[in-house]
Amino acid sequence: MSGDFIDLPQVLTAQGRVRLPGSKSISNRVLLLAALAVGRTELREVLVSDDTARMFDALRTLGVAVELLADNAVAITGCGGMLPVRQADLFLGNAGTAFRPLTAVLAFSGGHYRLTGVPRMHERPIADLVDGLRQLGADISYLGVEGFPPLAIRPPASCALSTVRVRGDVSSQFLTGLLMALPLRGVETKVEVVGELISKPYVDITLASMARFGVQVLRDSWRCFTVRAGSSYCSPGVVHVEGDASSASYFLALGAIGGGPMRVEGVGLDSIQGDVRFADALASMGARITSGANWIEASSPLPEGAGVRLQGVELDCNHIPDAAMTLATTALFAEGPTTLTNIASWRVKETDRIAAMATELRKLGAVVEQGSDFIRVFPPVGVQGLRPAAIDTYDDHRIAMCFSLAALGTPLRINDPQTVAKTFPDYFACFAKVTRAVPVIAIDGTSASGKGTVATRVAQALGWHYLDSGALYRLTALAACRAGIPWDDEAGVAAIAAGLDVEFAGATIMLSGDEVSDAIRSEEISAAASRVAALPAVRAALLFRQRAFRRPPGLVADGRDMGSVVFPDSATKVFLTASVEMRAARRYKQLIEKGMAASIAALSLDLRERDERDSQRSVAPMQQGADAELLDTTSLTIETAVAQVLDWVNKVPKRG
Repeated sequence: MSGDFIDLPQVLTAQGRVRLPGSKSISNRVLLLAALAVGRTELREVLVSDDTARMFDALRTLGVAVELLADNAVAITGCGGMLPVRQADLFLGNAGTAFRPLTAVLAFSGGHYRLTGVPRMHERPIADLVDGLRQLGADISYLGVEGFPPLAIRPPASCALSTVRVRGDVSSQFLTGLLMALPLRGVETKVEVVGELISKPYVDITLASMARFGVQVLRDSWRCFTVRAGSSYCSPGVVHVEGDASSASYFLALGAIGGGPMRVEGVGLDSIQGDVRFADALASMGARITSGANWIEASSPLPEGAGVRLQGVELDCNHIPDAAMTLATTALFAEGPTTLTNIASWRVKETDRIAAMATELRKLGAVVEQGSDFIRVFPPVGVQGLRPAAIDTYDDHRIAMCFSLAALGTPLRINDPQTVAKTFPDYFACFAKVTRAVPVIAIDGTSASGKGTVATRVAQALGWHYLDSGALYRLTALAACRAGIPWDDEAGVAAIAAGLDVEFAGATIMLSGDEVSDAIRSEEISAAASRVAALPAVRAALLFRQRAFRRPPGLVADGRDMGSVVFPDSATKVFLTASVEMRAARRYKQLIEKGMAASIAALSLDLRERDERDSQRSVAPMQQGADAELLDTTSLTIETAVAQVLDWVNKVPKRG
């Protein structure tokens, strides 16, 4: 994985166990409540991520004693509702679970504060929370666009009002922030919700967390909430943070699509987190779900049921607002359309998630309909299924993780994968541990050592796909020549590589509609291919295109850096070589049979120069990898060489 992208190979199956990171929603709530409480609180299994880091930083800036312990535990000495620092600037990134509650708490803390975030946070509405706080005397002003962060907070005015009204149909975090801050007022206060309250399970998390710290909120249905006079937070001593139920959704979906069983540990169906109901949604699609006190497990539908595939559903997702996103990508593998409704809150999250999901799902070949509060996904049909695609993540951790599921149907590139650090920093490492990718045999080696012939025969013997990576570089060289682009013009040739119009049909190769199978084998183009292959920008442009050939049941890839760069996780890696004299003789025979003039002396010189150039290049130099088997074909027949490679393949332990 680079900082810019991670390429996921197509996945054949998924099964295993994953220990979930702590819940972001619970972690940031209890961190703030512990800071406001009387006494010292030890919080265990706290999520360590970008969002909680923003809360840690803010609490320290406000003078709260925060001590990091071993094994993701934190000790916080509370301030009894009186934050020591009364003037501070707080940067809260894109952490809504930090920004909204801190806004409310600081509004009643009697100090001067400035709250800022990343540009996207400054696009996320906060007017409903600010309006509610102002009803209770808070002095808050907008430093940019009205209704959006950044904010300036000053000591509140006295206010005798005991009832506040807040909208419930934009974000439940507004109600959460108000409720968590109200004990600081010291007087009984009622919160009346205007409109339908969305994301009710997250309000349940808030109420349960406040109760653990000694504040019982009286609830009249979902319309009115009362915090009684004299309420104050008191440390419960030790708090265990549940595993993140939203993060569980990705692995449960993997099990439902990829066979399973897939078990997530750290959360059970009795969790206070509403997103555990995602398991029910999977069950309604046909997945097999089992659970225990602190785990949930998912597997694919049984073949003897309605079919081996999941079934599309129509679902009101108010009860699983974040985990519902995972259903949108699960829908790619279902029979029939899937419609997710009551998801208006997606519009005001880390990005406009309805629009973003629709855009990226269409890249994969799905037909998508969307509205203000719904999305409908029609999975791709036909033999091709999902299309390889580069998925943009919009600085949104959940989009990055949701779309990883598509790897069960196609090779995939996820741009800006580091965004998962917001809630699940090692997500992609966990993903790799519980999935089995399409296997690859990488056959590298020197020019004319027999790579292409051996690789083709091995692929035929196994019934696998075959990639002649050298053909892509030859095609790039030929296309650049036709476009009048010099072969040493790195940017120009890379642009040609990125836009290659290529079609492989058996032994026939088409370039922009022209048959070029023989044209790319000329000595001029062969030499040019070696030159353009040394250009880093060209190699980068062709990297994902090569990886997209990795399709079930397997791939035999022939090229100079297949095992070292393109497919470093290849199960079998082979490096072919032969003497220059034998390689020149083989090349001479090929050219003569095609009616082309050739000289063994000239061919020998060219091969030596090419070997020197390829072995010395700065990017992916030609060399045997430490984990590659060496096969000298100088005195071997093709049949013997192929048999040796197949023997190495058969000795590789099979996973899964």
